[in-house]
Amino acid sequence: MVISANDLFAETMTEEMIEASDRRFKELMEEFDNLQALRKSLGLTQEYIGGKIGKKQVSVAQLEKRSDFLLSTLRQYVEALGGELELVVKFKDKKAARLSGFGSRAAAKATRSGERRSRRLAKAV
Repeated sequence: MVISANDLFAETMTEEMIEASDRRFKELMEEFDNLQALRKSLGLTQEYIGGKIGKKQVSVAQLEKRSDFLLSTLRQYVEALGGELELVVKFKDKKAARLSGFGSRAAAKATRSGERRSRRLAKAV
């Protein structure tokens, strides 16, 4: 005799336990260990992402394998996925802190502007 998972859970788990299990499942589904898994979960291809960020598919494949890259590159990738990059710093005994400006278009533009200004000043001296 076959017993469904729902029947088995109903016999062994309380409603609260089932709800907690469902919440944890959703949390786990929202966590990804790499960019490739995130992209695939959204049903997007490397070619699509490459087209959005101006890179070839092979460059996107290499990017997805890296564990260290510029925040601006990560921001571009996340935006190509249709998302928005946020940085959150977590502390053991304190409230998490959200950092604004890092990885944003405004910060990237300000950095480029500051770099150009520094080069102009260096040339003038």
